[in-house]
Parts: sequence; C-alpha cells; structure tokens
Amino acid sequence: MSEILDKAKQRGQEQQLPYAGAVTPEEAFQLLQNDNRVLLVDVRTNAERDWVGRVHIAEEQHKAVQWSLYPGGTPNPNFMAQLATAIADKDTTILFLCRSGVRSRHGAKLATENGYTACYDILQGFEGDKDHHGHRKTVGGWCSADLPWMGA
Repeated sequence: MSEILDKAKQRGQEQQLPYAGAVTPEEAFQLLQNDNRVLLVDVRTNAERDWVGRVHIAEEQHKAVQWSLYPGGTPNPNFMAQLATAIADKDTTILFLCRSGVRSRHGAKLATENGYTACYDILQGFEGDKDHHGHRKTVGGWCSADLPWMGA
C-alpha cells in the first residue's frame, strides 16, 4: 500500500499539487480494499449520487460531503464542518472523488489547508471525461475502470 501512496505523492510533487497527491481509480480501489482506515469522500451532490450512481465499497469507508449544492451548484458553505463531522482524525488517509476530478481537487486542497494531512484526489473521478458522443462513464474514471458501483 505504501507503494501506491508513494506514487501518488510523487504525482503530487511533479504536478505541484497543494495536497498530498493523486491516485488512479484502480489505485484508490486497492487502497480501500486493503486498509479499512482509508476513507473515500464523495463530494458530488446528493442528486448525482442518487441519479447517476455511487461507488460500491464498505459503507463505513464511504462518506458523502457535497462540495456544491443541488440545484444551482452553489458552494456548500458547510463543507469543512461536515467533513470534520464525518472524519474527525485529521491524519486519516482521505480519497476525494467527484464526477470528473475537478471538485475533488478543490475538496482535497481545502481539507489540506484546514489541517488534514493525507488528502488525495482520485484522478478522472467517478464518470471520467466525455467520449466522442458526449457521454460519460466510457473514458477514464471509476466506472470505465470497471470498479464496483451501483446504478441509480
């Protein structure tokens, strides 16, 4: 497991990320499978999780803290308070996930700025990039990697 985190930290240094590092969806899944202390924080809206799908991992390892609110996409003013309620130990290894890897980066950055020491972005997010038809879930991301998830 340390090999994965070392690689993630190296990515972080190479890309000058303002948090610990970045993992691929496959690496994230391996971390979650092999260490029940690693937590995934899904920062998508409740609507996205309900209508698009959610990762299928141990319930105690899955936390939901919206980065923005639905409808309207306004920033969640309580993001840090909700994260602190969900994960009190600031040394916990946290893997942040969103749709395509943008909001998760913001969540990892803000958490790091607020004292969390092991924040990682899951590259490509849950659905990944759009394909040539404008559809997601086929190019990159958790779903495209054929990792466990539950549909809406």
